[in-house]
Amino acid sequence: MERNEGITGNKKRKKEEKRRKKLRNKKLKRKKKRKMNIKILHLLTGAKEATGLTVIIDVFRAFSLEAYLFAQGCKEVRAVYDKEQAYAFKKEHPEYILIGERQGKILPGFDYGNAPSSITGKDFSDKTVIHTTTNGTLGIQNASHATDIYVASLVNAKATVEVIKSHHPEHVSIVCMGWEERETEEDTLCAQYMRHLFLGEDVKDIQKQANALRYSEGKKFFDPLQQDVFPKEDFALCTDVDRFDFAIHAEMHGRIAYNRKEYLHA
Repeated sequence: MERNEGITGNKKRKKEEKRRKKLRNKKLKRKKKRKMNIKILHLLTGAKEATGLTVIIDVFRAFSLEAYLFAQGCKEVRAVYDKEQAYAFKKEHPEYILIGERQGKILPGFDYGNAPSSITGKDFSDKTVIHTTTNGTLGIQNASHATDIYVASLVNAKATVEVIKSHHPEHVSIVCMGWEERETEEDTLCAQYMRHLFLGEDVKDIQKQANALRYSEGKKFFDPLQQDVFPKEDFALCTDVDRFDFAIHAEMHGRIAYNRKEYLHA
């Protein structure tokens, strides 16, 4: 008798688990079918207005640089805006690497500026980097209404979209940080490209459009008088569309963003 009751109980539990699983799958399907609400915002004001899952874009060059850092083994990037905070981190942890700029120029006492070409070929395995920039890291700090934050550029735009879509957000804000409170073509191009991908729309000639930036926002990389700040090698590195297969997730702790690499289904 007790054995029969045990068998009956197990059947009931399995039936209930099956019912709950079916219900969860239905809810997930409904969530997937909902049309994603996507907003493209600009500059610091846009970062402050961003809601829902938020993507901060800085193609030239902050988040292109971070993608190369992670591709070369970097464990974590701590993004801060206050340069004094960066110096304090270095004093407490001499092994940390300081990377950053103001108005494009490397900051005094820093290991590297914001040029991807300056770090290519170098081994950052298991390293922690402190990163501060004029625009990109400032955007992260000011996205205070975001429910979650990713940072992106052309080099990992598609991977970022795929990772975010796997989380099924209803609202996505894409913020183009521009340059010194001016909207820029490269960040807008990246945002529009990501929006098309989110909506499942075909995008033609994105690499061709990225290459054409050399005649507008990218001209500074080919100016002989600015090679110490904007080396020409950076242009190709920053416009190599979808070079990387990972997103960069920013987890906020106070005024510090702990940026880490995230793969689809990681």
